[in-house]
Amino acid sequence: MSSDPLLPIAPAKLRALLLPLGKIKAERFASFVERLRAEHVVHLRDISADGRPNRNMFSPLAYPDGAILYDLITHLPPPSHLALSPFDLYREPLSVIAVADGKELQDATFSRRRSVSGSATTMVEKNIRALSQELEDLRDHYPKALVHHVILFDYVAPAGSSIPMPEGVVSVPPVEYCKRTTMKTIMCDMSSLLLAEMTTLARSFEAMTTIESPGHYSVVRSMDGGPWGGEGGPDGQSRRNSQLSLPQHMARSSSTTGVEKGQARMSMPPMASRPAMNSTNSTPALPSTPVKTGLAGLPMNPDDGQSATGGGPSSPEHKHARSEAGSSRDVSRDRVSVQGFGPGGANDRWRQRGKGRTSVVIGSMYLQAGRWSDSLKELAEGAMTARSLNDHIWHGKALELILMNLLLLSWTNLEFQVPAVCLPPQDRPGSSSALKPEPEAADPTQPRHMRSLQLLLPELLDRIAGLYSRLSSESLPPLPLSETTIRFCKILSAMHMCDGKLNGQALDIIVCGKLPERGLTTSPRLIVSPSRQQIVNLLFRAFPSSTAELLTTADRVSILSGIASVLGPLGYHRKKAMVIRELVSVLIGGLVEARTRGAAEAGVHPAAGLVSLVPGHDRNGRSVALDLGEGDMEQGLEAFLELLCKSYGIVGFETRNKQTTNSSADLDDDSDEAAIARILGQSSTRFFGFNSIKLNILRACINFSEALPDFNGVLKFSSDLMRTAGSGVAPGPRREDAAPMISRDEQVRLATNISRTASLVQRIGMDHLTAEYWDEFLVRNIMLEAPSHTRTPIPHARSVLPGATASRASQDVNPFIYNPFLKEPDEVAAQNLVAGELASFKVTLQNTYDVEVDIETIRLCTEGVGFEALTESAILGPYRTQLLILKIRPKEAGSIRITGTVVKVRGCRERRFPIFAKPWTPSPQDKVKTKGLVALEGNDSAAKPDEAALEPKTLSLNVIQPQPLVVIKSTTLPQSSVMILEGEKQLFSVTMQNTSSTPVDFMLFSFKDSTQAPLQEALSKRDATPAELYEYELILMKRQALRLPRSGQGRNIAPGGEATFEFEILGKPGLTNATIQVDYTHLGVPRDEVTEQFYTRQVSLDLTVTVNASVELTRVDALAVYGQIPRPLWERMGGSASARAEDYCLLSMDLRNAWPGHMAVHLEGEDGLTVDENILPGKTSRVVVPVKRVYLEDPHESIPSLNPSRTRQFVVSTSKISPDMERANREGFWYRERILDHLRATWRTTSVPKRSGVVELRNMRLSPRMIEAIKVDGVGIDISVQDPSGADSRPSSVACVDEFMQLNVHVTNRTAKPISPLVRLMPALRHRPLHVALDYTRKFAWNGTLQQLLPELKGNSSTDFTIGVTALCRGEFELTASVEEVQMWEEGRSKSEAAPQQGRARSDTQRMMDAALGGQERRMWHSRRPCMLTVRDRE
Repeated sequence: MSSDPLLPIAPAKLRALLLPLGKIKAERFASFVERLRAEHVVHLRDISADGRPNRNMFSPLAYPDGAILYDLITHLPPPSHLALSPFDLYREPLSVIAVADGKELQDATFSRRRSVSGSATTMVEKNIRALSQELEDLRDHYPKALVHHVILFDYVAPAGSSIPMPEGVVSVPPVEYCKRTTMKTIMCDMSSLLLAEMTTLARSFEAMTTIESPGHYSVVRSMDGGPWGGEGGPDGQSRRNSQLSLPQHMARSSSTTGVEKGQARMSMPPMASRPAMNSTNSTPALPSTPVKTGLAGLPMNPDDGQSATGGGPSSPEHKHARSEAGSSRDVSRDRVSVQGFGPGGANDRWRQRGKGRTSVVIGSMYLQAGRWSDSLKELAEGAMTARSLNDHIWHGKALELILMNLLLLSWTNLEFQVPAVCLPPQDRPGSSSALKPEPEAADPTQPRHMRSLQLLLPELLDRIAGLYSRLSSESLPPLPLSETTIRFCKILSAMHMCDGKLNGQALDIIVCGKLPERGLTTSPRLIVSPSRQQIVNLLFRAFPSSTAELLTTADRVSILSGIASVLGPLGYHRKKAMVIRELVSVLIGGLVEARTRGAAEAGVHPAAGLVSLVPGHDRNGRSVALDLGEGDMEQGLEAFLELLCKSYGIVGFETRNKQTTNSSADLDDDSDEAAIARILGQSSTRFFGFNSIKLNILRACINFSEALPDFNGVLKFSSDLMRTAGSGVAPGPRREDAAPMISRDEQVRLATNISRTASLVQRIGMDHLTAEYWDEFLVRNIMLEAPSHTRTPIPHARSVLPGATASRASQDVNPFIYNPFLKEPDEVAAQNLVAGELASFKVTLQNTYDVEVDIETIRLCTEGVGFEALTESAILGPYRTQLLILKIRPKEAGSIRITGTVVKVRGCRERRFPIFAKPWTPSPQDKVKTKGLVALEGNDSAAKPDEAALEPKTLSLNVIQPQPLVVIKSTTLPQSSVMILEGEKQLFSVTMQNTSSTPVDFMLFSFKDSTQAPLQEALSKRDATPAELYEYELILMKRQALRLPRSGQGRNIAPGGEATFEFEILGKPGLTNATIQVDYTHLGVPRDEVTEQFYTRQVSLDLTVTVNASVELTRVDALAVYGQIPRPLWERMGGSASARAEDYCLLSMDLRNAWPGHMAVHLEGEDGLTVDENILPGKTSRVVVPVKRVYLEDPHESIPSLNPSRTRQFVVSTSKISPDMERANREGFWYRERILDHLRATWRTTSVPKRSGVVELRNMRLSPRMIEAIKVDGVGIDISVQDPSGADSRPSSVACVDEFMQLNVHVTNRTAKPISPLVRLMPALRHRPLHVALDYTRKFAWNGTLQQLLPELKGNSSTDFTIGVTALCRGEFELTASVEEVQMWEEGRSKSEAAPQQGRARSDTQRMMDAALGGQERRMWHSRRPCMLTVRDRE
């Protein structure tokens, strides 16, 4: 059952005051109170009747179906409520129950007075007797209570001893030892004694001649004196338990010096004790003039309460109590008696009114005692009397209490009959228009008596409200009038929520306060009676007036709260919010006034604010009067203000309805889903209501929280005001307007207020109180900052590892094979982190407000492997986006995901912010489907088109194993620069150091220089000839600028160790800069066991190179040798003089010294031929060297490519040269290559510094004439003349005229293929014109023909052709010959005869490439040297 003081059946409850006694903790006291409240309904059938004959007026045996409904309170009602007794007797506690903790009995002595402990021997017994003595003190402090009890919870009797319990002390064992009926039995026993003592109270009321109506409570009355805290009985004496009553002359005075510790409320700070004021009567006197003051009900000082003196019973002539002497009242009373003597006179009416009011009071006591049938009788009699005497207030009171009885009878399913006094005048039995038979109920299960009450209820309530509001000599004060109106509206609301029926659900709402789970909406309910409009019209009659004297602040707050509690279930949330807004205004005024008074009493200036709450002040001084603990804050205020804010559409941190019971867990939920839900909920709330009203409501909530003081409220509503005033958008490139709606000064004031309050709560140890940051789009982007080139881990596949494949068998990588290690770092996806190393991230923060945001701590939030996030702090400037660098250190390898940042803004809770990189701006829906607060319940009115863009960004990264870090420590090159000559090679060393704790077990060296790019560009040209491409490729492959001469050197570096490597640089034209790139890593396993991707790092050394010219080859020529080479020339060049001259040719080269110093050139040829030449600076010297002539099997072979990737199937030639030119080019290429293979030239300087190098000879070009001098034909022709006599077989060059000779032609086939030769002889006279030289008729004779077909000549074989000749004249003859191929050799003609070919057969591709040479033709060879024959006359 609800403990709502404005429950419709609140007048039927019996109040009992619960107080702590002895040594007890607050949480223990609260738990004991809950155990008592669980048994607050005590049925009369369970109560034993008191045995005393004069105490049976309220005996439970007379009506066992009834029940006592206890209202167990832990605070004394305010004086304004106690002053309404006995009109509202339920406001006065009739029982005082002291609660003690049995577990504290053995800790320490409760009281040190010897008279208390007496002869007690144990600590437990002493404390029990101390509790008994404190019970006596309670009887003195609360004399008007009928019974006083002490309940000792969790008491376990000491083992081996039995301690008797004093009278009035009841022990309760711990929960585990309690039976189901233990607490119920104790409540029944206390109820039995209370019912017995209520007889004494009832008799005292019956003995009174009259009972005054309640008057307006004067604010000058004391809280502790007056109605309940003083002597106060009906006859001016103390009401005490009859069994423990003392003689009148021994009764203690109620004007005690203060409230002791047991009476003080534990949840409130200690207050200075004040003496209670004396009072002579429980019924307060009506002041003749209202006191003009705005005070909420507390006296300024103890002297203020002395003016509130009570008066005796008033007579009809005295409508209000006066402060005159008693003798004056007696005189006036005698005067009335004389004039109004006899029945029907004024005195008789006065006595009848007193009797009727006494019946109403006795009826209310029966109602509280649970004897509802007896209460109906007494109340019906009192109502009849009051109606006959026009005593409207008491008439209405009697009808109200009758209604309470009828509702309780209906709730307990007991049949009743509505008293006739409750019926309308036209429906009473005595009237002519008596009540007609009721129509059949719509619900056949509804009893007839409840149907009658249902039909009567609206009219009865309206009649009672009219009686209370009727203007007469006595008027009901505003407090009971407003509370009664609210209770009546709750009854009507219960019927309305149950479709106008008074059924079981409606009775549960009325009696127990069980509201339905879902309240009503704004949908019209026109057919339900009573209507909501009628209820609201009646309800707003209870709205308190603005006059401060009529109601205290607490009462005004209670009334406004009751009005709001009625409007909520009816669906009038806007009206409820309006009432709550007024309630907040009342609370602010009252709290500020109370705070001012409290500060004055504590000796603190009111302008000091909350500073006086800081611990560390003198607690013995008066500054502790405002000191509050965490437990002193009342519960429900936050929910109360949140309800107000929700009604107006305040943009709070959490706008959705929490479906779970763990609200704190929802509040701390910083997941992406929760953040999106908050943003959507906040955006939908922004389109609800009026912004100006929202801001005013929040300002009022802040003022209210500051007046309490409520630190949590100040922080919460200040942040809510910033959030509501903000735009709630994520601006994009379009620069959406994101400015807040409040001025910059107010933003600064709010931010300062949050910061100051947060600092204050930290100083007092309440660190958990924080605000919520007001912008969900704080983090707009997070990107990984690219590390330096030397730290970037570059991924590689296992296939690129040297040794993994045949093409990568060496670490000196072929320049024509793709080298992935030379990939630019910016081309590598830099999404890899290294375990144990710091990684930097660029975080973009947004601030759409005009104030700075002080970020105390900010760190990255990740998921995945363990990491260490470094915390940073920053000041985020106003209205901007700002970049911040954050760092993390992963601890192990794996995957990691950056999901946001954890930010602690000054004054706000540390929480996680997701990453919202895309711009997002909500827009309202075009079609409004709901209105009112229902639109907020769905929370789905945010713009749907933009919702897709509202997705958090995550950054996925890969964490690899710890990697070594190598740096270039030193190099032998000064400033990493070198000057070198063309063809010169220099060695230099580089020292590298491993600065990490991970060893290096893999290093690969790659080189880049300025000549590679032009060469690669030239290789990509399609119009380049094969010879040019070969030269480019040769330079790339064989003439590298940088090289590692000792490739077998160990390539491991220990942690913290060093390693030195030697490199060789070659000077060549175009070389201006070069780079040594080292890719290194820690594989941990042999290379052939690497099964997955691995990562390397790079360290580079950039070199600046200056290449100067040395010795240049400017011109070259080849000459045939005729005759013998002089012997001294052979000896000077180191050759053999026996060499045949026809096997050599002379190669002439012009060498120019471009270096400003003497140069010594050394040429090396074949067969150990050497030539040394000194060249002066700037001079050109011609060097001639014999070179062996060259024979090529196929001088027209296609030019190869050194790049394996260029070995393609077939490439269509783009050149336009003829076949003859193509053959010439190929011949020049191949003869040049053969010459360069056997010829080498070097140079050296003769001065200091000593330098040496190689002369570049590849720029020579061979003309056809030079090729003819160099080449050896495929068919050799040697001509000789022999003596026919045979005496000398040696060839002879001298003959006689007319002498017979043998001319021999020796044909040699140097090719591998057979030929069909045709030999032609051509004798001719020397030194004669051509027509004379070839005239053979009278000069030369031969035997046979000069043209002879020889048999087929096999490859690499020779044959001779001999013919007889005779010279007919003297002179010098030149005998020449030529060999012509009669028939071309076909490849497949003698295939069966040829030997099996070795290797792959000739492909068709080669034939197509040879097609560029044109069609094959028959070849012809000529003798290189003619046979010289000298003919003489015979002597």
